[in-house]
Amino acid sequence: MFDLSKMRQEYMTKGLDFKDLDECPFKQFEIWFNQAIDANLIEPNAMSLSTVGNDMKPSIRTVLLKTFDTDGFVFFSNYKSKKAVQIDENPYGAIHFAWLGLERQVKMEGRIEKISKTDSMKYFLSRPKGSQLGAWVSHQSEVISSRSLLEAKFDEIKNKFSKGEVPFPSFWGGYKVVPETIEFWQGGKDRLHDRFEYKRKEDNSWEVNRLAP
Repeated sequence: MFDLSKMRQEYMTKGLDFKDLDECPFKQFEIWFNQAIDANLIEPNAMSLSTVGNDMKPSIRTVLLKTFDTDGFVFFSNYKSKKAVQIDENPYGAIHFAWLGLERQVKMEGRIEKISKTDSMKYFLSRPKGSQLGAWVSHQSEVISSRSLLEAKFDEIKNKFSKGEVPFPSFWGGYKVVPETIEFWQGGKDRLHDRFEYKRKEDNSWEVNRLAP
């Protein structure tokens, strides 16, 4: 057995209180997100995405947040991937940001829905050409026999679309997580962490509560 019981990190930040929070959770997220960028954290927009399909077996993976506003948090995927199938079966999930360099976490739970084809196309056209080609090549989550087969397929697609723009693939696009709860977690001394949860009310305003660590 690999014993990790003695691995401990003492959190030394000053903590978090109601007075430190913006009344709007999206504004609070923007503040923390900008601080994560300023702290030069590696890929601060990396987030864990958890989904559950009809088989009730949860699945988790890291995706990249590409845009957010008061409507939700957007990421992109192949629409035939495992995550896409699970979202079709159960359009609810959770996302999680771990900004450990700042002793912070943010967790959100809510509905997941596709964004418009127009918005997906707009983002696709902004991507580097290699990433555009990659979207055509990868049948995400399917079993493949070797990397060489994947690279050969990439070369084939690259040659096919060598002249002109790479067309937008109909099987690829964006999803938006529309949160019903957003939790901000700040590490605290002696494991007395500060946790605040914003909960969406029926009128779309937000109730904020402190949670026990």
